[in-house]
Amino acid sequence: MSRAGQVYIVTGGASGLGLGTVQMLTSEGASCAILDRNEELGAEVVAKIGANAAFFPVDVTDEASCKKAVDDTVAKFGRLDGVVNCAGVGSATTTLGKKGPHPMGLFDIVVKINLYGTFNLSRFGAEAMAKNEPDASGLRGIIVNVASVAAQDGQKGQVAYAASKGGVVAMSLPMARDLARFGIRVNCIAPGIMNTPLMQMAPQKIKDNLMKSVVAPKRFGDMSEFAQLCCHLIDNKYMNAQLIRLDAGIRMANL
Repeated sequence: MSRAGQVYIVTGGASGLGLGTVQMLTSEGASCAILDRNEELGAEVVAKIGANAAFFPVDVTDEASCKKAVDDTVAKFGRLDGVVNCAGVGSATTTLGKKGPHPMGLFDIVVKINLYGTFNLSRFGAEAMAKNEPDASGLRGIIVNVASVAAQDGQKGQVAYAASKGGVVAMSLPMARDLARFGIRVNCIAPGIMNTPLMQMAPQKIKDNLMKSVVAPKRFGDMSEFAQLCCHLIDNKYMNAQLIRLDAGIRMANL
């Protein structure tokens, strides 16, 4: 299908799930604003995609940075039709360990990036989308929040990560209700173990242990499969206020 004329912001769009989403959306004719902290990777992606992509550096924890990135996107492409919130970080620290309690600074930064960052781009993106003319269904745009199966199946050492992603899940329904009068839908994806560059760096032992919990197909998810789901949520206008696990049936064990 053609997405010509559609404009999307993808946070964390220079790598991983965000990059897969940018590649699929632009291959179908949409324009994408890649919001990321890695300017070198962002420039490489734009060079490969061409005029349908633009890179804007952003710190998702900073209000002014997020507002500027949204404004720059609208100035560049003329409108905004959706936000896909892929930016995030992980953590691996227990509540209490050999060195003492979980460092509060680490907990704080994980929550700020994963939860505050998602909310920042959602609220400023919604402000821009609310200015669009409604379509035949009365809709003006969509937000896709990205959580994790850790929101429900958090493993040992994931207390900060699980808390942040649980917050993303919990806020998606009230956000959809808040934005309904503006014709903006909100859905949330909780990916399982995806074959991203970050996962590829993990020790084989860890990957083998994670694979044991996957039901079928017995493999990690592809970035393209995540992107396909994002595109479906964009296209299926009756999908709203939903949490969708993209995980091949995985239920995390207490590893």
